[in-house]
Amino acid sequence: MPIQMFKRAFFFIGLAIAALLLLRAQNQPDIRISYTGGAIPALAVPDLRGAGGAQSYMAAFNRTLWDDVEGSGFFRMAPKTMYPLAIPQQPPDFQQDAGAARGLRLADWSGPPVSADYLACGYAAVQNGVLVLYGWVFDAKRDTAANAQVFGKRYLGSPDEAGARKTAHEFAADIVSMLGGRSVFGTHIYFTSDRTGHKEIWAMDADGSNQRQITRFNFIAQYPAVSPDGSKIAFTVWPAPGETPRICVYSTNPVRDLRFYNQRSGVNGTPSFTPDGLRIVYMSGVEKAHRIFVADLDGSNFRPVTFSDSDDAEPKVNPKTGTDIVFSSGRSGPEQVYRASMDGTSVERLTDGTGEASNPAWHPNGQMIAFAWTRGYRAGKFNIFSMEVASRKYDQLTHDEGKNENPSWDPGGTQIAFGSNRTAKFQIWTMLANGTRLRQLTTLGNNTNPVWGR
Repeated sequence: MPIQMFKRAFFFIGLAIAALLLLRAQNQPDIRISYTGGAIPALAVPDLRGAGGAQSYMAAFNRTLWDDVEGSGFFRMAPKTMYPLAIPQQPPDFQQDAGAARGLRLADWSGPPVSADYLACGYAAVQNGVLVLYGWVFDAKRDTAANAQVFGKRYLGSPDEAGARKTAHEFAADIVSMLGGRSVFGTHIYFTSDRTGHKEIWAMDADGSNQRQITRFNFIAQYPAVSPDGSKIAFTVWPAPGETPRICVYSTNPVRDLRFYNQRSGVNGTPSFTPDGLRIVYMSGVEKAHRIFVADLDGSNFRPVTFSDSDDAEPKVNPKTGTDIVFSSGRSGPEQVYRASMDGTSVERLTDGTGEASNPAWHPNGQMIAFAWTRGYRAGKFNIFSMEVASRKYDQLTHDEGKNENPSWDPGGTQIAFGSNRTAKFQIWTMLANGTRLRQLTTLGNNTNPVWGR
């Protein structure tokens, strides 16, 4: 949200996812292969089948497995319409003789029309009240299944759709890790939603499932931030009319108020955590301007970071260095994105001064940011951009489909969550870091201000 709108909001509200082969591989801690040549490897993922009672859960399993692997961006998914009719379920299914049914030889998967580099397959069964998934990945370019097996593992879940999704998430995470990637499984997105009639802080899993309400103020809570270890969230609260907007800090499990001392000010807001999780940076109104401050987790020992007489907000500390911040500021006219040292020195503008730029968010590598910018569009028409900070080279990730703002990187740095009103109401979306593979996660009410954490 631009500073001008943020200020107006404060004023206005102030008013009013069997076999020995598997068991031998079970303890592999780091499943990884090397892939060279620059091309994205093609992966075939035929639908896995379930024995007996497990079959009724396989639709959810297969959908989740496909979505997770495709959404990672590490593979090109071989279309299912090109797959052979015979689908192997375990290593003994592969045959060496030329007369084997099509699909039961690795060459049937590496050659046209599938042309896959890797094949994921397996099966599930309910055993002693537990859903058991046996999953394998093969290098389809090898000659025999024994030579081709990259890994085989057993996954356990409850005998229901939730258990099926859990095992699918875990299988997908291991597939992604083959190429050195990190799955978003187990991470969470916090956001603001008005679906109950009030803007409250909500949380959901990375695929949009398990959406749950965190705060129950029955007034307004916005702009969540999550600590590096995922144990705490901070956010801005607009209490009853006449009361000062303030910052709250909560633990996430269990959810409880940790108490944050708010310095005397007309407004305290847009908090975020330092990389060590021990301090919070935020915006506070000082005299006629909003400046960046840093304080301990309980709000004590606060001190200013910026000293401009213009409005500064939305501070984010570099997750790698911990010594510099990015923030939005109107000090040069229309709102732009700036960087400064944590002592307030070495202030420099990152965006070029055109349009309006806001909502900066560091990539986990501390070398890139994502942000919202109106560059090339009319005022208020924000799109998501990414920028390499050192070179100032930027890429536009969304293109004139509604208003797109508040980007947040996943902890592995391969996906971005953001808010967009491209479907009329504001909803939370995710995309790969190059702007592809868009996915809508929310549908109820208006949902904004996503922040991705552990």
